Amino acid sequence: QVQLVESGGGLVQAGGSLRLSCAASGRTFSRYAMGWFRQAPGKEREFVTAIIWSDGRTFYAESVKGRFTISRDNAKNTVYLQMNSLKPEDTAVYYCAGRQRVGMLQAGETYDYWGQGTQVTVSS
Repeated sequence: QVQLVESGGGLVQAGGSLRLSCAASGRTFSRYAMGWFRQAPGKEREFVTAIIWSDGRTFYAESVKGRFTISRDNAKNTVYLQMNSLKPEDTAVYYCAGRQRVGMLQAGETYDYWGQGTQVTVSS
């Protein structure tokens, strides 16, 4: 069994920064990519960013480009999400996800493993 555990969420003022971490443990899996998704109250889950594990290529939703940065630490089996210039509309539960297959990175249903989520709240 693979476990993904997020940490680093919290309350921050608009314009502030947070760094989320997602540590993978348990059974090793051949991961193709890791991603971050978020879900705000009353809204559907949406893609935020993803990183191809083998070569570090990154992909971002337009709404976070230039503000968020995804990175990975292979040795620690951990993926990070650095969030800068946070806005109230970034408020959501953020989920880490991992996938083994090549495919559309923005499609959450194609990911194999999910974390429990961490709350990010940005006050105005």
